[in-house]
Amino acid sequence: MRNKIVIYIGVGLMGLALLAFLFVSPNPGASQNAKPATTTAVQGFEPPFVQEGELTFFDHETEAPVGKIAIEIADNEQETTQGLMYRKFMEEDQGMLFLFDSMEPRSFWMKNTHISLDIIYVDEYYRIVSIAKQTTPYSEISIPSEAPAQYVVEVNAGYCDRHGIQKGDRVQFNRIPAQ
Repeated sequence: MRNKIVIYIGVGLMGLALLAFLFVSPNPGASQNAKPATTTAVQGFEPPFVQEGELTFFDHETEAPVGKIAIEIADNEQETTQGLMYRKFMEEDQGMLFLFDSMEPRSFWMKNTHISLDIIYVDEYYRIVSIAKQTTPYSEISIPSEAPAQYVVEVNAGYCDRHGIQKGDRVQFNRIPAQ
């Protein structure tokens, strides 16, 4: 009986050591140029803004630029899921761009999002198909697009009104090369 207990304890300790190694060691398959992993919520932690590109809004009638923001880009499932959660502040000229592979109805929510946002849904032709303005922080109510979208832009609440951005306007964005 005592030998079985010693064996169970030994196997348990080896399992714990393996788990600790997996969580502490770097990912050997990760590229040196890869983006850092998105951070999950930690008490008091606020993810920093990391500029990965720029996005310009253009008036649909005049084609004149009406706003320009520095953007973080969410282009994988983990980044898309986290979005702007846990951010307590964002500069007026900052935002997040979500990239998707296809056009389809989109829906976002404000779970764990401290700041109110304007959520801008954009189609495959870079035209704004709908805008959800002044969203409610922490809300888990779904905020759907009015039409299929391939891209979504999040900016501070009121940004669209302050810059005259409306449905039908166009966006253009570019990535900043990784350093």
